[in-house]
Amino acid sequence: MYKRILVPTDGSEITAKAVDTAVTLARLSGATLSTLCVKEPFPYSAISEMQPVPPQEFYDAQERIAAERVKAVMAAAAAAGVECTGSTVEALHPWEAILDLAKQQGCDLIVMASHGRRGMAALLIGSETSRVLTHSPLPVLVVK
Repeated sequence: MYKRILVPTDGSEITAKAVDTAVTLARLSGATLSTLCVKEPFPYSAISEMQPVPPQEFYDAQERIAAERVKAVMAAAAAAGVECTGSTVEALHPWEAILDLAKQQGCDLIVMASHGRRGMAALLIGSETSRVLTHSPLPVLVVK
C-alpha cells in the first residue's frame, strides 16, 4: 500500500492524533515513517537594531523545541516498531518545506492534522494543511 509516510509535527494536541494515525498506518502497511518540524525564521525588524531576543538565542530555542517534537514522534514510532527518520528545517512557508521533504524522501503519503479553523479565522490565519492539499501531487490524509 504505502512505502514511506510523512507526518509533519508542530507539537500540538491535534497533531498528536495525526502522529498516532500515521504510526498505526505505517505499522499496518509495513511503511517507514518520516517526520518534520518546521522552525520559524528569525523575525528581523528593519525599524530597529534592538531585538527582544538575540538571533542566536532565538535559533537555539527554535532548534531545541523542534528537535523535541521530532524526538516525540520518533519515540512513538519506535514504540510501535515502526522505522522513523526525523528532521527540522527553517522555512517561511511550512507547506513548501513539507512538500519539499516529501519529494526528497520519496514519500507516497502525507498525514497531517487539521486545526479545524472556520470562517474568518480560517480566512485570516490560513492553513498549512489546506496549502499542502492544494499543492501536493501526493495523497494527503487529513486527521481531525
